[in-house]
Amino acid sequence: MTYEQALAAIHSFPRFGGSPGVERVRTFLNDLGNPQEGLKYIHVAGTNGKGSTCAILASVLKQAGYRTGLFTSPFISDFCERIQVDAQLIPREALISLVEETLPVAHRLEESGEALTEFDFTTALGFLWFARQQCDFVVLEVGLGGRMDATNVIGTPLVSVLTSISLDHTRILGNTVEQIAAEKAGIIKPYGVTVAYGDQMPGVLEVFRRTAARQHNRLLEVSSSVVSVISSNLQGTDFLYGGLALHLPLLGEHQIKNAATALTALSVLQEQGYSISEQAVMEGFASVRFPARLERLGDHPLVLLDGAHNPDGTRALAKALHLYLKGRPLVGLIGMLADKDVPTAVQNLDGLFRQIVTITPDNPRAMPAEELAEIWRVRGTRAIPAKNREEGLKRAFSFVQPGGALVICGSLFLAGEIRPLLLRHMREKVGLSAEFE
Repeated sequence: MTYEQALAAIHSFPRFGGSPGVERVRTFLNDLGNPQEGLKYIHVAGTNGKGSTCAILASVLKQAGYRTGLFTSPFISDFCERIQVDAQLIPREALISLVEETLPVAHRLEESGEALTEFDFTTALGFLWFARQQCDFVVLEVGLGGRMDATNVIGTPLVSVLTSISLDHTRILGNTVEQIAAEKAGIIKPYGVTVAYGDQMPGVLEVFRRTAARQHNRLLEVSSSVVSVISSNLQGTDFLYGGLALHLPLLGEHQIKNAATALTALSVLQEQGYSISEQAVMEGFASVRFPARLERLGDHPLVLLDGAHNPDGTRALAKALHLYLKGRPLVGLIGMLADKDVPTAVQNLDGLFRQIVTITPDNPRAMPAEELAEIWRVRGTRAIPAKNREEGLKRAFSFVQPGGALVICGSLFLAGEIRPLLLRHMREKVGLSAEFE
């Protein structure tokens, strides 16, 4: 089996199953010897911020000397990004071997009437790899929701973490933030500790409190006031946590909320007796890397890549652009999925761009570039559709003025398509610093 064949096998499973729940993946894992048992987890759910929070936690735990697994989704450029140990992607050869080993088991299960989803199968691959790599910790990011997510097959984690909650995936998770919060709170397990970011939409914290009480959890509500910002610019944010000076390369005020949440979760691990020194925290924060989250990919011209795709995410992006690039002429290269709240995203970003180039992401749910361009034109912003990624990138660069910047945003799918093209373009045409490799 080649790597391409392994990916094709993974993607052959349906995106969504006929019946929600964790029982089918539990059955699958049982047939694989229950590799998820015996591992220690930090389980993270939320609408926005969960990926960044996971990246921070994994980076600090690695610096503290622990063998740390990281399971995230979606990937940006390479499927192997989803399963990492100590910041190293699972080798392609290892992924191939795991698929070859588990695929017959999955097919037998399917024949008995238990059809796995793609995420079920991928989650099981992650558990197998982490178990065989003898990870000390696994930072486990929920795929969708929480209560019915395949990752929720685990028992009580060392700490459950709930980041920012807002409206997204409403057709699956519910039409109100309270309904969505209830799904996310499904990761709160009996007699555990839960860390939740406190600055939530009305009603969210009450859902968390009720669930935590029902599950006999100690609930820690995090305020960003636990950190004090010293400075913030395009190189990141410097802030104080207690007497500890930290630098976080991730851009945006919203990342301070994620940092505060991660720090509180780490304090829970320290309370439980795990050694995490101040030096490990400092080095872990300073070395965090997370692609396509307001990622700075060049300076001449300035290029930022962001995967924000829901109202909360685009509001955070707009706030960051006002903070870092106020007064500078901005060009947007934008592509979105039609099943997202496109009107609100456009409204949130309205007035920021002098010129927009739209593109159709390579996804069956993509909004056509011409349709997206028309939505921007109606709001009075100059927008032109591109035929493909290469043309879109070329035209967007042509519009960037001296002192201006290119902002690529709208979808993680678009970010994944554009990022390797962008790096190659800048390497060949502009000269790319090793900092951006």
